[in-house]
Amino acid sequence: MNDHKLLVEHKESSKEVFNGKLLHVFYDEARLPDGSTSSREWIKHPGACAVVPVYENGDIMLLRQFRYPVGQIFWEVPAGKIDAGETEDTTAMRELEEEAGVTTGDYAYVGHFYPGIGYSDEVIHIYTGWNLESVPQKVDEDEFVTRHRIPFSEAIEMVHTGEINDGKTVICLLRAWHWWQQNQPKDISFEG
Repeated sequence: MNDHKLLVEHKESSKEVFNGKLLHVFYDEARLPDGSTSSREWIKHPGACAVVPVYENGDIMLLRQFRYPVGQIFWEVPAGKIDAGETEDTTAMRELEEEAGVTTGDYAYVGHFYPGIGYSDEVIHIYTGWNLESVPQKVDEDEFVTRHRIPFSEAIEMVHTGEINDGKTVICLLRAWHWWQQNQPKDISFEG
C-alpha cells in the first residue's frame, strides 16, 4: 500500500523570520497533496543528545533544573544540543561530563525520537552509560542544576506517577529502562 504519496507536502517557498543562538524560525508555503497551498511555521534545531547514566548498584543520576518558559523545576536526564561539527557520541559524552560530572567509555546508543514534530525538526538521540567515573561538573555559566542519584526503578515509578513529566526525560528513561532489561552489562547489579 503506497498511501504515503497521498500525504507528502512540498515546499514552495521559505522565509527565515528569526535567527537566534539556538533556534531558527521559518515561515514556508507548502503545496499540499490535493494541490492547494498552506503556510507552515516551523523551527530548525541542531538536534540534541541525552544520556541515562547508570551506577554499579543500579542507581541513575538525574538533574533538577528550573525551566523558564513554564516557570517550574523539572527532573531531567543530562542532555544538550549538538554543537556544529560534533558527532552524536561526542555530544552525549560532553553533556554527561558537563552536566552530571561523570565520564565513561562504556555507553550504548538506545535510539532517537522527535519531540515536537508539529513545529520543529529537532531529533534527540538517547544513550545510556555505565562504569561511571566522577569528574568536576562543568555547567555553562548561565546553567544551574543539582545532581541526584536515585534507583532506576524509582525513577520509572516517578514517570508513572507524573513526578517526572519532562517529555524528553520520560522517553529517555523508558527507552533506556527497556534497553537495560535486554542488555544489562554483567558488572551492574541492576534491580528490575
